[in-house]
Amino acid sequence: MKLTSLALLSVVAASAMAAPSWWEQWTLRSAQRVHDTLAPAAEDDLRLIQLAADKEPVWMTERQRLRLLRDNINYMDITDAQDLGQQRAHLMNAKKPLPESLRQQRRYHKYVDNLSTENMEAALTKFTSFHTRYYKSETGEESAKWLYKTISDLIEESDTSDVSVRRFQHNGWKQFSIIARFDGQDDTLANEPVIIGAHQDSVNMWLPMWGRSPGADDDGSGSITILEVFRALVQKGFRPHRPVEFHWYSGEEAGLLGSQAVAKEYEAKKVDVIAMIQNDMTGYVGSKFKESYGIVIDFVDPELTDFVVKLAREYGDIPVRETKCGYA
Repeated sequence: MKLTSLALLSVVAASAMAAPSWWEQWTLRSAQRVHDTLAPAAEDDLRLIQLAADKEPVWMTERQRLRLLRDNINYMDITDAQDLGQQRAHLMNAKKPLPESLRQQRRYHKYVDNLSTENMEAALTKFTSFHTRYYKSETGEESAKWLYKTISDLIEESDTSDVSVRRFQHNGWKQFSIIARFDGQDDTLANEPVIIGAHQDSVNMWLPMWGRSPGADDDGSGSITILEVFRALVQKGFRPHRPVEFHWYSGEEAGLLGSQAVAKEYEAKKVDVIAMIQNDMTGYVGSKFKESYGIVIDFVDPELTDFVVKLAREYGDIPVRETKCGYA
């Protein structure tokens, strides 16, 4: 419940805002875009993998990519999004100002009081009952269909025209991403959403297509966290100033594929995302630290991160702890 409230308070506040060297690799000569004709043809299912921001991408087979997962090495599969971010790079210098004070206590409690851990437990039990949520698998597609129907039913029961949901289909795999949206009251901000996200897929790193992979923690917890926040907002008639979107991404475990595809579409359509908060392993409490809000501080926007910390300290009731995710 405490971690769910962090996702909720981010919505309420923000919506009102004005490689290893021991196996064979094909190393690129530069970090520039590599056309498909340059990809080696000797192996099946080769993908262009970025292992670090300051390293050139390399071509890897699926077996090599699975080895990365087993060795806990983060990566991005940039094969289909090599130019991502270039068209809108100028917007980094035109960010919207963040609120200097927090004044949403009354609105926050209106929604947080509607959160239910019982709902979350029931939803997570169902979500983890699928044999695996691997993005290429039949049950990965089935789990996405269940999640989509759950969201659709919430919207239909609310009898509102300001909330919608759509499937974001991907080329090359079965599991679709899901985008639910609260339209904003200010039509001039229709192209400036705030995004609350999580990834819906899971992976068994030894047998990805057939092995059991309930993914309760990674990232069933994040998916159900934002689902419960979405439910609470819908049922209480949430009407944000600017659009607020909830994203459930497919293919995260395979190199952030789903989120990159969504970002690529948004870039092409010139959507100016104001802020995005990702919820991953939201229920995890290890043996090293006590229960806390783990705020990632690497590869993020410092100002937005400071704002989230401010929100957590103002509205939350557990400590804030800085943590690092590493590349991808």
